[in-house]
Amino acid sequence: MKFLVVEDGFLNRHHLCNLLSPHGTVDVAIDGHEAVEAVRLALEKNEPYDLVCLDIIMPGMDGNDALKKVREMEAESGYGPGEGMKILMTTASDCRKRVMEAFRDQCDGYLIKPIWEEALLEAIQDAGLTVG
Repeated sequence: MKFLVVEDGFLNRHHLCNLLSPHGTVDVAIDGHEAVEAVRLALEKNEPYDLVCLDIIMPGMDGNDALKKVREMEAESGYGPGEGMKILMTTASDCRKRVMEAFRDQCDGYLIKPIWEEALLEAIQDAGLTVG
């Protein structure tokens, strides 16, 4: 599997990479702009990510804006709703407004930090992916 971890905090980024690395290749972006660029390159190579873990609250382009852009790029690449990458939003905040906005923009789930391995694996499975 191919993962993209988008997280501005070093410790959270490192933790997610450690949880995902036994299950596949992990790329990293530190903000929404880098995430959009990583997704653009992956789509151009016709090698999209299986899963993107996208932090909601980041400086510059936040996770919600990056999510919208990623879904736009997928549509431009011919992916219909539900056919593209699985995207799990991550947040340290229990801000329901931001989480609901992410679901409107077609995220596949969300996780509250700190992220535990069991919760991550369950969210991945709920999104329709299998890790083993």
